[in-house]
Amino acid sequence: MRLFVGALGIVIVIVIVFLSQRSSLNKNEVTINNMSDFLLSSPEFKTNSFIPKRFTCDGENISPRLEIKNVPADAKSLVLIMDDPDATGVTWDHWLLWNIEPETQFIHEDDVPLGAFQGTTSFGEMRYGGPCPPEGSKPHRYMFKLYALDERLTLSRGATKSQIEKAMAGHILGQAVFTGLYERK
Repeated sequence: MRLFVGALGIVIVIVIVFLSQRSSLNKNEVTINNMSDFLLSSPEFKTNSFIPKRFTCDGENISPRLEIKNVPADAKSLVLIMDDPDATGVTWDHWLLWNIEPETQFIHEDDVPLGAFQGTTSFGEMRYGGPCPPEGSKPHRYMFKLYALDERLTLSRGATKSQIEKAMAGHILGQAVFTGLYERK
C-alpha cells in the first residue's frame, strides 16, 4: 500500500509539472501570436462605419489614405487585400498590393507605395476598384486586410488573389483588418 501511495504521489507531481509547463507554453503561444498592436486604419472613416462616397464607384473611385502601425519587427514585406465578402456568390476583390515595404506608415490617397505591385482584381484591372454593391442591397462589408510576411513575394505583375494567398502561405507573421461599409440606395 505504501508503495502504491508513493507511486501515486510521484504521478501527481509529474502531472502537475506537465500541466504547469503546458500552461506556460500556451501563454507563450498567445504572446507570440498576439498581433493586436499591428494596426491598419484610415483617417477617412472609422472601422465598421460607412466609407465616404468619393472612395466608391459613385464618387471619384480612388483609394482612401491608410495608416499602418506596429508592423512586426521581423517583417520583410506587407500585403494588402481589400475584398467584399458580401458580394453575390463570390468574394469580390477590390484591391491587391504586395511587396509593400514594412517601414511604410501610410498608403496615401489614390496612390501605390513605391516598389509595391498591384494584382488583378475581380474587375479585371490592376488598380483600386472602389465599393460598388448592387443598388438596393444591404450594406456590404469591405475588408482591408494587411499581412506582415517574413519574405518578399516573387509574383508576376497582375497576380490574382489566389496566387498571392498561395505565395503567402507559411510566411504570415501577423494580420491587421480594417472594415468599411457601403450601400447604394
